[in-house]
Amino acid sequence: MNNIVNYVTEAKHSFAEKQFNTVDSLVLSQLAYINFDGIVPGLSNFVVPVSIREIAVVDNPDALFHEVRDSKSNRKLFSAFVNSPRFRDTRLIFYVNQLDDKMEKQFSAVTYLLSDGSAYIAYRGTDATFIGWKEDFNMAFTSPVPSQEEGTAYLNAVTDQICLPIKIGGHSKGGNIAVYSAVKCRRSVQDRITDVFSHDGPGFQDHFFLDDDYLTMKGRIYKTLPQSSIIGMLLQNQENYSVIKSGRVWIMQHDPFSWLINGDDFEYIPSVTKSALYMNGTLNQWVNTFDDQKRELFVNTLFQIIQATNATTFYDLTGDWPKRAVAVLGAMKDMDDETKKFLFQTIRSLFVLAVKNIRGTRKPNIIS
Repeated sequence: MNNIVNYVTEAKHSFAEKQFNTVDSLVLSQLAYINFDGIVPGLSNFVVPVSIREIAVVDNPDALFHEVRDSKSNRKLFSAFVNSPRFRDTRLIFYVNQLDDKMEKQFSAVTYLLSDGSAYIAYRGTDATFIGWKEDFNMAFTSPVPSQEEGTAYLNAVTDQICLPIKIGGHSKGGNIAVYSAVKCRRSVQDRITDVFSHDGPGFQDHFFLDDDYLTMKGRIYKTLPQSSIIGMLLQNQENYSVIKSGRVWIMQHDPFSWLINGDDFEYIPSVTKSALYMNGTLNQWVNTFDDQKRELFVNTLFQIIQATNATTFYDLTGDWPKRAVAVLGAMKDMDDETKKFLFQTIRSLFVLAVKNIRGTRKPNIIS
Protein backbone atom coordinates (compact mmCIF):
# COMPACT_ATOMS: atom_id res chain seq x y z
CA MET A 1 0.00 0.00 0.00
CA ASN A 2 1.64 3.19 -1.19
CA ASN A 3 1.34 6.53 0.59
CA ILE A 4 2.76 10.02 -0.01
CA VAL A 5 6.29 8.93 0.96
CA ASN A 6 6.23 6.23 -1.73
CA TYR A 7 4.75 8.69 -4.20
CA VAL A 8 7.52 11.26 -3.70
CA THR A 9 10.20 8.56 -3.77
CA GLU A 10 8.95 7.14 -7.05
CA ALA A 11 8.04 10.42 -8.79
CA LYS A 12 10.51 10.77 -11.67
CA HIS A 13 8.76 13.38 -13.79
CA SER A 14 9.07 17.12 -13.37
CA PHE A 15 6.02 19.36 -13.26
CA ALA A 16 6.75 20.29 -16.88
CA GLU A 17 6.39 16.63 -17.82
CA LYS A 18 3.40 15.84 -15.57
CA GLN A 19 1.25 18.65 -14.31
CA PHE A 20 0.60 19.40 -10.66
CA ASN A 21 -2.04 17.15 -9.07
CA THR A 22 -3.98 16.67 -5.83
CA VAL A 23 -1.38 14.28 -4.39
CA ASP A 24 1.31 16.94 -4.89
CA SER A 25 -0.90 19.32 -2.92
CA LEU A 26 -1.16 16.88 0.00
CA VAL A 27 2.63 16.44 0.00
CA LEU A 28 3.22 20.20 0.24
CA SER A 29 0.48 20.58 2.84
CA GLN A 30 2.09 17.91 5.02
CA LEU A 31 5.55 19.48 4.76
CA ALA A 32 4.02 22.72 6.06
CA TYR A 33 3.94 21.09 9.53
CA ILE A 34 7.76 21.15 9.64
CA ASN A 35 9.41 23.91 11.70
CA PHE A 36 11.14 26.31 9.30
CA ASP A 37 11.76 28.99 11.94
CA GLY A 38 15.05 30.82 11.36
CA ILE A 39 15.62 28.97 8.07
CA VAL A 40 13.00 30.12 5.57
CA PRO A 41 12.72 33.93 5.29
CA GLY A 42 9.56 35.59 6.56
CA LEU A 43 6.98 37.81 4.97
CA SER A 44 8.99 40.91 4.11
CA ASN A 45 10.27 42.69 1.04
CA PHE A 46 13.44 41.74 -0.85
CA VAL A 47 13.92 38.29 0.67
CA VAL A 48 15.72 35.46 -1.12
CA PRO A 49 14.04 32.05 -1.36
CA VAL A 50 15.76 29.04 0.21
CA SER A 51 16.10 25.80 -1.74
CA ILE A 52 14.91 22.56 -0.21
CA ARG A 53 18.46 21.23 -0.52
CA GLU A 54 19.82 24.13 1.54
CA ILE A 55 17.28 23.34 4.24
CA ALA A 56 18.40 19.70 4.25
CA VAL A 57 21.94 20.65 5.37
CA VAL A 58 21.11 23.03 8.22
CA ASP A 59 23.23 22.71 11.36
CA ASN A 60 20.47 21.26 13.53
CA PRO A 61 18.12 19.20 11.33
CA ASP A 62 16.36 17.72 14.37
CA ALA A 63 14.85 21.15 15.08
CA LEU A 64 12.83 20.84 11.86
CA PHE A 65 10.85 18.00 13.39
CA HIS A 66 10.67 19.06 17.04
CA GLU A 67 7.20 18.26 18.41
CA VAL A 68 5.95 17.51 14.89
CA ARG A 69 3.46 14.67 15.03
CA ASP A 70 4.86 11.40 13.63
CA SER A 71 8.31 12.87 13.14
CA LYS A 72 9.56 9.53 11.77
CA SER A 73 7.22 9.64 8.77
CA ASN A 74 7.86 13.35 8.26
CA ARG A 75 11.61 12.74 8.17
CA LYS A 76 11.09 10.09 5.50
CA LEU A 77 8.89 12.41 3.48
CA PHE A 78 11.36 15.28 3.75
CA SER A 79 14.29 13.07 2.69
CA ALA A 80 12.35 11.74 -0.29
CA PHE A 81 11.35 15.29 -1.23
CA VAL A 82 14.96 16.52 -1.22
CA ASN A 83 16.04 13.70 -3.53
CA SER A 84 13.02 13.64 -5.82
CA PRO A 85 13.44 14.75 -9.46
CA ARG A 86 9.93 16.18 -9.19
CA PHE A 87 10.43 18.24 -6.05
CA ARG A 88 14.14 18.80 -5.45
CA ASP A 89 14.22 22.17 -7.24
CA THR A 90 11.49 23.59 -5.00
CA ARG A 91 12.32 26.81 -3.15
CA LEU A 92 10.62 28.12 -0.02
CA ILE A 93 9.85 31.68 1.02
CA PHE A 94 7.53 33.75 3.25
CA TYR A 95 7.39 31.43 6.25
CA VAL A 96 5.13 32.65 9.05
CA ASN A 97 4.57 30.93 12.39
CA GLN A 98 2.38 32.60 15.00
CA LEU A 99 1.00 31.39 18.32
CA ASP A 100 -1.01 33.91 20.31
CA ASP A 101 -2.64 32.79 23.57
CA LYS A 102 -4.57 36.03 24.04
CA MET A 103 -6.09 35.98 20.56
CA GLU A 104 -6.43 32.17 20.66
CA LYS A 105 -4.64 31.97 17.34
CA GLN A 106 -2.35 29.29 15.90
CA PHE A 107 -1.31 30.19 12.37
CA SER A 108 1.50 29.12 10.09
CA ALA A 109 2.02 29.29 6.35
CA VAL A 110 4.79 28.88 3.81
CA THR A 111 5.04 29.55 0.07
CA TYR A 112 6.66 27.04 -2.28
CA LEU A 113 8.09 28.25 -5.59
CA LEU A 114 7.70 25.31 -7.96
CA SER A 115 9.72 24.39 -11.02
CA ASP A 116 6.70 24.93 -13.30
CA GLY A 117 6.77 28.68 -12.61
CA SER A 118 3.87 28.69 -10.16
CA ALA A 119 3.64 29.20 -6.42
CA TYR A 120 1.85 27.00 -3.88
CA ILE A 121 0.78 28.56 -0.59
CA ALA A 122 0.40 25.94 2.15
CA TYR A 123 -1.45 26.68 5.37
CA ARG A 124 -0.49 24.51 8.33
CA GLY A 125 -3.22 22.54 10.03
CA THR A 126 -3.78 22.28 13.75
CA ASP A 127 -0.60 21.47 15.67
CA ALA A 128 -0.29 19.86 19.11
CA THR A 129 -0.91 23.10 21.03
CA PHE A 130 -4.16 23.53 22.92
CA ILE A 131 -4.40 27.06 21.51
CA GLY A 132 -4.58 25.53 18.03
CA TRP A 133 -7.35 23.15 19.03
CA LYS A 134 -9.21 25.87 20.91
CA GLU A 135 -9.28 27.96 17.76
CA ASP A 136 -10.73 24.98 15.86
CA PHE A 137 -13.50 24.64 18.43
CA ASN A 138 -14.14 28.38 18.22
CA MET A 139 -15.22 27.88 14.60
CA ALA A 140 -18.46 26.41 15.97
CA PHE A 141 -19.61 29.85 17.16
CA THR A 142 -17.25 32.46 15.65
CA SER A 143 -16.67 33.49 12.06
CA PRO A 144 -14.08 34.42 11.17
CA VAL A 145 -11.53 33.07 13.64
CA PRO A 146 -8.14 34.87 13.78
CA SER A 147 -6.30 32.32 11.60
CA GLN A 148 -8.84 32.70 8.81
CA GLU A 149 -8.29 36.45 8.78
CA GLU A 150 -4.53 35.94 9.02
CA GLY A 151 -4.67 33.52 6.10
CA THR A 152 -6.46 36.08 3.94
CA ALA A 153 -3.96 38.81 4.84
CA TYR A 154 -1.08 36.42 4.11
CA LEU A 155 -2.47 35.53 0.67
CA ASN A 156 -2.93 39.19 -0.24
CA ALA A 157 0.58 40.06 0.98
CA VAL A 158 2.29 37.21 -0.89
CA THR A 159 0.60 38.06 -4.17
CA ASP A 160 1.77 41.65 -3.77
CA GLN A 161 5.37 40.39 -3.90
CA ILE A 162 5.34 37.64 -6.51
CA CYS A 163 3.79 37.72 -9.96
CA LEU A 164 3.06 34.01 -10.46
CA PRO A 165 -0.03 31.82 -10.84
CA ILE A 166 -1.12 30.76 -7.36
CA LYS A 167 -2.28 27.44 -5.95
CA ILE A 168 -3.25 27.26 -2.29
CA GLY A 169 -4.13 24.46 0.09
CA GLY A 170 -3.71 22.77 3.41
CA HIS A 171 -4.55 19.79 5.58
CA SER A 172 -7.11 19.88 8.40
CA LYS A 173 -7.59 23.47 9.60
CA GLY A 174 -5.10 24.49 6.91
CA GLY A 175 -7.58 23.37 4.25
CA ASN A 176 -10.32 25.40 5.87
CA ILE A 177 -8.06 28.47 5.93
CA ALA A 178 -7.15 27.93 2.26
CA VAL A 179 -10.80 27.93 1.19
CA TYR A 180 -11.68 30.89 3.41
CA SER A 181 -8.70 32.92 2.17
CA ALA A 182 -9.49 32.22 -1.47
CA VAL A 183 -13.05 33.42 -0.96
CA LYS A 184 -12.22 36.50 1.13
CA CYS A 185 -9.06 37.79 -0.61
CA ARG A 186 -9.05 40.67 -3.06
CA ARG A 187 -10.77 40.03 -6.38
CA SER A 188 -7.51 40.72 -8.25
CA VAL A 189 -5.90 37.94 -6.20
CA GLN A 190 -8.77 35.55 -6.88
CA ASP A 191 -8.15 36.01 -10.60
CA ARG A 192 -4.64 34.57 -10.14
CA ILE A 193 -5.69 31.51 -8.14
CA THR A 194 -5.85 28.40 -10.29
CA ASP A 195 -6.64 25.76 -7.63
CA VAL A 196 -7.67 25.54 -3.97
CA PHE A 197 -7.15 22.27 -2.06
CA SER A 198 -8.73 21.30 1.24
CA HIS A 199 -7.49 17.96 2.58
CA ASP A 200 -9.95 16.82 5.25
CA GLY A 201 -10.52 20.41 6.31
CA PRO A 202 -13.60 21.24 8.40
CA GLY A 203 -16.47 23.04 6.74
CA PHE A 204 -18.18 26.36 7.41
CA GLN A 205 -21.38 27.76 8.78
CA ASP A 206 -24.26 28.01 6.32
CA HIS A 207 -23.95 31.69 5.49
CA PHE A 208 -20.44 31.23 4.09
CA PHE A 209 -21.77 29.29 1.11
CA LEU A 210 -24.14 32.10 0.17
CA ASP A 211 -21.26 34.54 -0.39
CA ASP A 212 -20.92 35.63 -4.03
CA ASP A 213 -17.16 35.25 -3.78
CA TYR A 214 -17.60 31.62 -2.69
CA LEU A 215 -19.68 30.99 -5.80
CA THR A 216 -16.92 32.62 -7.84
CA MET A 217 -14.28 30.28 -6.42
CA LYS A 218 -16.41 27.14 -6.06
CA GLY A 219 -15.30 25.52 -9.32
CA ARG A 220 -11.63 25.82 -8.33
CA ILE A 221 -12.01 24.20 -4.89
CA TYR A 222 -10.99 20.54 -4.55
CA LYS A 223 -11.82 18.84 -1.27
CA THR A 224 -10.58 15.36 -0.34
CA LEU A 225 -11.72 13.25 2.60
CA PRO A 226 -10.70 9.82 3.91
CA GLN A 227 -13.42 7.20 3.98
CA SER A 228 -14.20 7.60 7.69
CA SER A 229 -13.71 11.35 7.85
CA ILE A 230 -14.67 13.14 11.04
CA ILE A 231 -12.70 16.40 10.93
CA GLY A 232 -13.47 17.18 7.29
CA MET A 233 -17.19 16.55 7.74
CA LEU A 234 -17.60 18.90 10.70
CA LEU A 235 -19.95 21.87 10.39
CA GLN A 236 -22.04 22.39 7.30
CA ASN A 237 -20.58 20.83 4.15
CA GLN A 238 -21.73 22.11 0.80
CA GLU A 239 -18.32 21.77 -0.84
CA ASN A 240 -18.04 18.96 -3.36
CA TYR A 241 -15.54 16.35 -2.22
CA SER A 242 -13.78 13.16 -3.30
CA VAL A 243 -13.33 10.22 -0.93
CA ILE A 244 -9.98 8.51 -0.53
CA LYS A 245 -9.23 5.05 0.79
CA SER A 246 -7.17 5.00 3.99
CA GLY A 247 -5.06 2.27 5.54
CA ARG A 248 -6.12 3.17 9.08
CA VAL A 249 -9.37 3.27 11.02
CA TRP A 250 -11.78 5.92 12.29
CA ILE A 251 -10.26 9.24 13.37
CA MET A 252 -6.72 7.98 12.64
CA GLN A 253 -7.61 8.32 8.96
CA HIS A 254 -7.14 12.06 9.39
CA ASP A 255 -3.41 11.26 9.11
CA PRO A 256 -2.28 12.05 5.51
CA PHE A 257 0.31 9.27 5.68
CA SER A 258 -2.57 6.79 5.81
CA TRP A 259 -4.12 7.91 2.51
CA LEU A 260 -3.54 5.31 -0.19
CA ILE A 261 -2.09 6.15 -3.60
CA ASN A 262 -2.14 4.23 -6.85
CA GLY A 263 0.40 5.51 -9.36
CA ASP A 264 -0.01 9.28 -9.69
CA ASP A 265 -3.36 9.60 -7.93
CA PHE A 266 -5.23 8.59 -4.80
CA GLU A 267 -7.26 5.40 -4.48
CA TYR A 268 -10.79 6.74 -4.59
CA ILE A 269 -13.96 5.10 -3.31
CA PRO A 270 -17.59 6.07 -4.01
CA SER A 271 -18.50 7.57 -0.63
CA VAL A 272 -17.60 7.94 3.03
CA THR A 273 -18.62 5.04 5.26
CA LYS A 274 -22.07 4.76 6.81
CA SER A 275 -20.51 5.08 10.24
CA ALA A 276 -18.86 8.37 9.24
CA LEU A 277 -22.15 9.72 7.90
CA TYR A 278 -23.86 8.69 11.14
CA MET A 279 -21.16 10.11 13.40
CA ASN A 280 -20.96 13.42 11.63
CA GLY A 281 -24.71 13.72 11.29
CA THR A 282 -24.99 13.26 15.04
CA LEU A 283 -22.22 15.75 15.83
CA ASN A 284 -23.58 18.40 13.48
CA GLN A 285 -27.10 17.88 14.83
CA TRP A 286 -25.78 18.22 18.38
CA VAL A 287 -23.89 21.44 17.59
CA ASN A 288 -26.98 22.91 15.94
CA THR A 289 -29.11 22.37 19.06
CA PHE A 290 -27.20 25.20 20.79
CA ASP A 291 -27.02 28.87 19.96
CA ASP A 292 -23.64 30.57 19.55
CA GLN A 293 -23.60 31.76 23.16
CA LYS A 294 -24.04 28.26 24.56
CA ARG A 295 -21.48 26.82 22.15
CA GLU A 296 -18.99 29.42 23.33
CA LEU A 297 -19.70 28.67 26.99
CA PHE A 298 -19.19 24.94 26.45
CA VAL A 299 -15.91 25.39 24.56
CA ASN A 300 -14.51 27.90 27.04
CA THR A 301 -15.44 25.70 30.01
CA LEU A 302 -13.91 22.62 28.44
CA PHE A 303 -10.61 24.36 27.76
CA GLN A 304 -10.64 26.01 31.17
CA ILE A 305 -10.47 22.51 32.61
CA ILE A 306 -7.59 21.60 30.29
CA GLN A 307 -5.67 24.76 31.21
CA ALA A 308 -5.86 23.77 34.87
CA THR A 309 -3.35 20.99 34.13
CA ASN A 310 -0.75 23.64 33.09
CA ALA A 311 -0.21 21.69 29.88
CA THR A 312 0.25 23.70 26.69
CA THR A 313 0.39 20.80 24.21
CA PHE A 314 -0.98 17.28 24.01
CA TYR A 315 2.56 16.02 24.55
CA ASP A 316 2.50 17.63 28.01
CA LEU A 317 -0.41 15.41 29.01
CA THR A 318 1.50 12.17 28.46
CA GLY A 319 3.23 12.28 31.85
CA ASP A 320 2.25 12.59 35.51
CA TRP A 321 -1.38 11.56 35.01
CA PRO A 322 -2.25 11.52 38.76
CA LYS A 323 -1.21 15.17 39.08
CA ARG A 324 -3.12 16.14 35.91
CA ALA A 325 -6.24 14.34 37.16
CA VAL A 326 -6.12 16.16 40.49
CA ALA A 327 -5.84 19.49 38.62
CA VAL A 328 -8.86 18.63 36.45
CA LEU A 329 -10.96 17.65 39.46
CA GLY A 330 -9.90 20.84 41.23
CA ALA A 331 -10.90 22.97 38.24
CA MET A 332 -14.32 21.32 38.09
CA LYS A 333 -14.79 21.72 41.84
CA ASP A 334 -14.09 25.45 41.59
CA MET A 335 -16.76 25.96 38.92
CA ASP A 336 -20.00 27.57 39.95
CA ASP A 337 -22.91 25.13 40.12
CA GLU A 338 -24.70 26.58 37.09
CA THR A 339 -21.66 26.19 34.79
CA LYS A 340 -20.93 22.71 36.10
CA LYS A 341 -24.53 21.67 35.50
CA PHE A 342 -24.48 23.10 31.98
CA LEU A 343 -21.25 21.24 31.13
CA PHE A 344 -22.60 17.86 32.20
CA GLN A 345 -25.99 18.44 30.60
CA THR A 346 -24.32 19.38 27.31
CA ILE A 347 -22.12 16.28 27.27
CA ARG A 348 -25.09 14.13 28.28
CA SER A 349 -27.18 15.55 25.43
CA LEU A 350 -24.60 14.27 22.92
CA PHE A 351 -24.88 10.72 24.24
CA VAL A 352 -28.69 10.91 24.38
CA LEU A 353 -28.79 12.13 20.77
CA ALA A 354 -26.38 9.38 19.67
CA VAL A 355 -28.50 6.67 21.30
CA LYS A 356 -31.67 8.16 19.83
CA ASN A 357 -30.16 8.15 16.35
CA ILE A 358 -28.99 4.55 16.71
CA ARG A 359 -32.48 3.41 17.77
CA GLY A 360 -34.04 5.38 14.95
CA THR A 361 -31.84 3.78 12.35
CA ARG A 362 -33.60 1.13 10.33
CA LYS A 363 -30.47 -0.85 9.62
CA PRO A 364 -28.76 -1.89 12.85
CA ASN A 365 -25.45 -2.40 11.11
CA ILE A 366 -25.10 1.28 10.18
CA ILE A 367 -21.97 1.52 12.36
CA SER A 368 -19.38 -0.12 10.16
